[in-house]
Amino acid sequence: MQAKKRSVITELSSGELGYLLTDVRNHFLAAIERELEPLQITAAQFVVLNSIMSGKGRTLSEFCRLLGYDSGAMTRLLDRIEAKGVIRRVDNPADRRSYIVELTEQGLAVFPQARRGTEVAFRRLLAGFSEADAEMLRGLLQRVQANAAEGKAAES
Repeated sequence: MQAKKRSVITELSSGELGYLLTDVRNHFLAAIERELEPLQITAAQFVVLNSIMSGKGRTLSEFCRLLGYDSGAMTRLLDRIEAKGVIRRVDNPADRRSYIVELTEQGLAVFPQARRGTEVAFRRLLAGFSEADAEMLRGLLQRVQANAAEGKAAES
């Protein structure tokens, strides 16, 4: 008699989902790092630049939320990017205790190159995917994202 096969949900729930997501994330970041290396920009630094350009982040707390960093780690990251001349911090007119991060002229010039580099990395990771595959992947990731957000809200 053959043993009953465990369900995929059971296997994913017992740790495989975490492993797969972590492994994909690590490969994803490594691919971006390789493409951005000539620009001397890291994947985390690109997230900051992209967040500014897309309007998703301009303050320390917004960047902390996007990257999952604490304020100390985020401040150190911003310090490194600022030292490269790519961003600057300006006073926040809405809150004098904080600042807003914006791209410098150099940052505005380097961003399109960095964006192209990340697109090369993303396309490489999506090699062999049809449009239907990509749409399904996006939908499934959005479902996981929504479930995670619901779980977070329930914890609050």
